Amino acid sequence: MKKELIKAIREKEIQLAKLKEHVDKSSVCSDLYNKVVLEKAILKKELEDSKKSRFFDGIKNLIPRKKTLICDYFKNK
Repeated sequence: MKKELIKAIREKEIQLAKLKEHVDKSSVCSDLYNKVVLEKAILKKELEDSKKSRFFDGIKNLIPRKKTLICDYFKNK
């Protein structure tokens, strides 16, 4: 899984390098460049999430915490 994500990120970097030359020439290339940048960011986030400790996240979700409500900001103190 991690190897596949790393490989996909490298492919996106290659695509970005090729598209970077043509970004100013065409709006289609500019849109495609932006799309590839977004896809690369998504892949990097997935890779980062795969490195996180699942055990720690599970414990963190079990610990109750007080959520701040919008009305809490308007209370007079």
